[in-house]
Amino acid sequence: MCRLFGFRSIIPSQVHRSLMAADNALGPLSKAHPDGWGVAHYVDGCPHVTRSASTALHDALFHRLSGVVSSETVLAHVRKATVGAKTVLNCHPFQYGKWTFAHNGDIPHFDAKRAGLLNEIAPRLRRYVLGDTDSEVVFFVFLTALAQNGPLAHHHSAEDVIKALRNAVRRVRQLCDHPNEDTSLLTIIVTDGKTMAATHGGKELHMSTYKTRCSDRDQCPHLADECEAPSASGHVNHLVFSSTVMAGENVWRELRHGDIVGVDWRMRLIHAHVDHPRLTVLRHAADANRAGSDRAAGAEDAPQPQ
Repeated sequence: MCRLFGFRSIIPSQVHRSLMAADNALGPLSKAHPDGWGVAHYVDGCPHVTRSASTALHDALFHRLSGVVSSETVLAHVRKATVGAKTVLNCHPFQYGKWTFAHNGDIPHFDAKRAGLLNEIAPRLRRYVLGDTDSEVVFFVFLTALAQNGPLAHHHSAEDVIKALRNAVRRVRQLCDHPNEDTSLLTIIVTDGKTMAATHGGKELHMSTYKTRCSDRDQCPHLADECEAPSASGHVNHLVFSSTVMAGENVWRELRHGDIVGVDWRMRLIHAHVDHPRLTVLRHAADANRAGSDRAAGAEDAPQPQ
């Protein structure tokens, strides 16, 4: 499969360590995920996306990019191809307007299901599906769901993004998951540079919102309690998603299957679940456990896919 990295912060930050230097950084992981890479970083609200079908660790462009990128929002991916040829069109992150999207997983027997999924995409968006991966099609199913709340170029709340991601995942499962077949694996990160949301859809995903001790604490003007402890207010200074736990200062928590976590432009941290419509503002790490308990208690009342 693939490996994901997503980063959202109140201040621009360099990501060289996360992409190259840390244990379990994306670059070294590309030895086992050699079929392409991509990095999206946002500058003045606009995504700059670089993709290549080369192996990241051996690509001079990846090394150069990881050393110069400094942004409030970064989304990166290394690919191990399961669906689609090894071409740049099939490398993540995929982009439409200000939205970028990366996926870890696959839809079993996708060739037989592709036409049905394409029919779920709004006709005006369908022509922008350029590659042959299941991931890109799922991206445009998500965009179609999000567009029900207004034009994609407009501001969308974290609640709207999480709802669209939830509806897209449920619709894909409804169409593609059948008895006696493996289920679709739909671990996803999506962002417009301000809002970022991710879901654990069967492939591992970890998150971090604070550090044991920030190495920049003596010079950072934005140092706050939530930088080095679970947030008591529901707002965080940074949010990191990673397929693997990276060694360093960040305190990591593994998402559970079906979890959806996101932040809005104010860095308000929100939790939801694919099988339940309730949204929870996370004010403490314990809130995540309570949300999980609520989810389990309400699972039998969860609405059917629409």
